[in-house]
Amino acid sequence: MIRLLPIAHFTCALIALIFSAQNHAEQKVAAGDNEIHYIVFPTTFLRPNIAAQYNIPRGQNRALVNVSILDKEGHATRADVTGRSRNLLGQNQSLDFSMVEEGPAIYYLALLNHADEEVHRVEIDVALPDGTSKNISFQQKMYWEE
Repeated sequence: MIRLLPIAHFTCALIALIFSAQNHAEQKVAAGDNEIHYIVFPTTFLRPNIAAQYNIPRGQNRALVNVSILDKEGHATRADVTGRSRNLLGQNQSLDFSMVEEGPAIYYLALLNHADEEVHRVEIDVALPDGTSKNISFQQKMYWEE
């Protein structure tokens, strides 16, 4: 587990990202009484000081996969989160999620390496403490910023 301070900076950056770009829109799915929110965005969207604070390497070829789980009251929920990605050439990449927890917020973060204009098929597996599990699959085209 990674414990980091202050989460408010990271949360504000994520909220801004969620509402800032149509290509990087937040997505969510239901899993029992929970909602699983997920988003993939370039690490270059993070300001250098925020990325450094959270030990997130920035680069045009790196994206951040963020997963959070909320219960029916909107409280953050712990889970086991694993994942993998495959590009259209069939090259596989494991997504190694780290839990970031501070106060009531819990995030699961993983780095995704990609080429410019590369399409990735991402699969995320979420196992909740109540025995509920959910597989999330989606495809996203990744870009390098100029």
